[in-house]
Amino acid sequence: MKPNLNKKSNPLKHPDQRVGVFIDVQNMYYSAKNLFSAKVNFGNILIEGVAGRKLIRAIAYVVRTETKEEQPFFDALNSLGIETKHRPLQIFWGGEKKADWDVGLTVDAIRLSNSLDAIVLVSGDGDFLPLIEYLKYNQGKQVEVMAFGETSSGKLREVADNFTDLSADKAKFLIQDRRYPRSVKQR
Repeated sequence: MKPNLNKKSNPLKHPDQRVGVFIDVQNMYYSAKNLFSAKVNFGNILIEGVAGRKLIRAIAYVVRTETKEEQPFFDALNSLGIETKHRPLQIFWGGEKKADWDVGLTVDAIRLSNSLDAIVLVSGDGDFLPLIEYLKYNQGKQVEVMAFGETSSGKLREVADNFTDLSADKAKFLIQDRRYPRSVKQR
């Protein structure tokens, strides 16, 4: 029988653990949109990630456009207790757009790690593998990853102390986007 690398036993989670949650909003947004034509329920992700422990800091890394039409979303995150860090959308000559928070998220996770027992990374981006390895092996931190299994790096899932596949409970972690006709339950 082959071992299932997507399922990991839950690490010890106790109420006195200090937790930091770091959310790669772009990664989550595009995964939910492309896989399920839905939006992410960040409130439920935060509850699941904290798991009754002491939340020290929850930070969502977001991109701001010139129109600022995303402000209600940022306000909603703040009302959930999630701090938002903004970066403007860069548009290059020729039309290419870029909005990358990988370095900012990495620096914050390392900077705050001395105040944390567990780090929860909400992203399936394999670029975070060196961060997870550093926090886990060099800093002795418990590192947990929450992401959609279909768009998550296999190595990221393997190295993390715990992986929560958000696709396994779509009703909990997704919100149907009314702009798209397809229902979350259809997949």
